[in-house]
Amino acid sequence: MSSRLFINLIKRQYSYVYFFIAVCLGLVMGMIHNFAFTSVHAQINLLGWVSMEIFGIIYSIYPRAAESGLAQTHFWLHNSGVPLMQVALFIQILTGNQAIIIGSIMVVVGTLLFLINVFKKNNANQSIVMNKDITM
Repeated sequence: MSSRLFINLIKRQYSYVYFFIAVCLGLVMGMIHNFAFTSVHAQINLLGWVSMEIFGIIYSIYPRAAESGLAQTHFWLHNSGVPLMQVALFIQILTGNQAIIIGSIMVVVGTLLFLINVFKKNNANQSIVMNKDITM
C-alpha cells in the first residue's frame, strides 16, 4: 500500500469516528432534551467529520500534497486540536471557563498548513483527475 493511499485511508477513518461521536452526542442530547452542547455537536461534525473527509478527498486528487511533510503535520495538528478544542468547549459550557484557545489554535494552524500545502503542491498536471478519463 502506498504512503499516499495509507494517509488518505487513515484520514477518512478518523472522519468516520468523528461522525459516529457527533451522531451519538446528538442522540443523547435529543433523548434527554438538553441541547446545551449543540455547539460541540456541530463542531465535531464540521471540523471532525466534514473537514477530514474534504482533506482526504483533496489529498486523493493531489497526491504530491498528500505525500509531503506538511500533510503529516497538518493531520496531527488537526487531530490533536479538534479533540482538545471540543473537550475545552464542553468544559466551557459546563463551567464558564475560557480554556478553548489552545485546541482552536492547533486547528487553525493545521488548516493553514493544509492550505499552504495544497497551493504549494497544486499543479493541474499532477492531479489524478487530469490523468483519468472521467467521461460518462
